Amino acid sequence: MVFLQSSWEMFQKGGPVMYILLLCSIFVAAIAIERWRFYRQAGKGAGAFVKDLAQEIKGQGIKASAERCGSVNTAAAYVAAAGLRAASEGTNLVLALDTAYGEMAMELRARLNYLSTIVTLAPLLGLLGTISGMIQSFSIFSVRAGEPLAITGGIGEALVATATGLCVAIFALLVHTYFAQKLDEMLAVLDKASAAVQEGIGMKKEGENHAA
Repeated sequence: MVFLQSSWEMFQKGGPVMYILLLCSIFVAAIAIERWRFYRQAGKGAGAFVKDLAQEIKGQGIKASAERCGSVNTAAAYVAAAGLRAASEGTNLVLALDTAYGEMAMELRARLNYLSTIVTLAPLLGLLGTISGMIQSFSIFSVRAGEPLAITGGIGEALVATATGLCVAIFALLVHTYFAQKLDEMLAVLDKASAAVQEGIGMKKEGENHAA
């Protein structure tokens, strides 16, 4: 209880900017949770899926593989299904793979730009709180000269706002760095899925030609 009370008092010392920084931190946390759940689902079983994809296309056929990939809710399966559908329909395979890759890449990058914005914005908001606090400090000092304690409120606001802005920025930076790494990993998986589709289709057609 004492901790909560002291935390609230410290929060109030930071001034109005603290409410904006609080919203920023909640926003970062919400993005982190949403992106974690999305990446967890998008990358589920990706390694095994891509590893067996080419042989599956060769063994089960293009149409059957397309139907199976379409029923799997992962990023690699989405790209593979688009390519296999194009191949079964006789349309441009490379274009279909590239289009699906671009669409999924956009989904994977979604909302990460908000994190980079908060990384830049939060320290600036803290600096704004600092300037506000210093202005208040010097205004009080000019009216009540010779009373050092009179300006401590403004100095407190300045320091708390700056520290909070930096903490929020560091939090956002860590989250952004983590998901940037996950993004690179997922894009590599999508590349492998595209290559596996083309390899599997090539193996399937080669087998049909030999059989003929």
